[in-house]
Amino acid sequence: MSHIDLRSFQDDRTLATTVAEQWLNELTGVSPSKSYCLALSGGRIARRLFEVATKLAKGRRMTLDSVHFFWGDERCVPPNDPESNFGMAHQLLLLPLNISSDRTHPVRGELPPKTAAIEAEVEMRQIAPTNLDGQPVLDLIFLGMGEDGHVASLFPGETEAAIEDVAVYRPVVAAKPPPNRVTLSYRAIAAARQVWILASGAGKEEALRRSLTPEGQTPLARLLKLRPSTIIFTDINFRGSSMGQPA
Repeated sequence: MSHIDLRSFQDDRTLATTVAEQWLNELTGVSPSKSYCLALSGGRIARRLFEVATKLAKGRRMTLDSVHFFWGDERCVPPNDPESNFGMAHQLLLLPLNISSDRTHPVRGELPPKTAAIEAEVEMRQIAPTNLDGQPVLDLIFLGMGEDGHVASLFPGETEAAIEDVAVYRPVVAAKPPPNRVTLSYRAIAAARQVWILASGAGKEEALRRSLTPEGQTPLARLLKLRPSTIIFTDINFRGSSMGQPA
């Protein structure tokens, strides 16, 4: 049975600040000799999170030397493209905090999607431990949620074979631009020690509602059912759910 911990906030700034503080507090307990594996997301709320986390980390004089940065998904564009998830994180988080290049492991969106997916999986396996199913186990994955309930670049309408794919990263064609992307698979995300969903923004109430029902079929709903527990941070005005109940 899956447990959903749903935490509500008045606005995206309060949400982002709480998430950043909780993440940095967790890092203070990590030994410098241990590798802490994190996957970042893209999107508007991620931008807000990076800005706040950078400010807080500088205020605390934290170095984040224990963190290895991966990505939940990437658009197949060069790293300097405005659509690049890596590019946004590099500008707002990695560069301001002087994160060394040997701690950053972007999906190379400038490569053919299949090649980028294979290379990203190989690199992750070199650093993250694996579980009994052979999946790398990340310490934390940040994910946003779209208006259709998609997470990372896992969109509605995929076949069961695609959903059950055991590849760590796989190429996908999205229904929204830019279409060509590389994403962590359901199984790879499900294997993480923690997954924090940042569900923020207008127009997403119905997707969140459907994702939290036992019969939900959105990508988020499918993911929640694969995990023992997941935290959802949201500023969506959401009523009448079975929040916090087994999915």
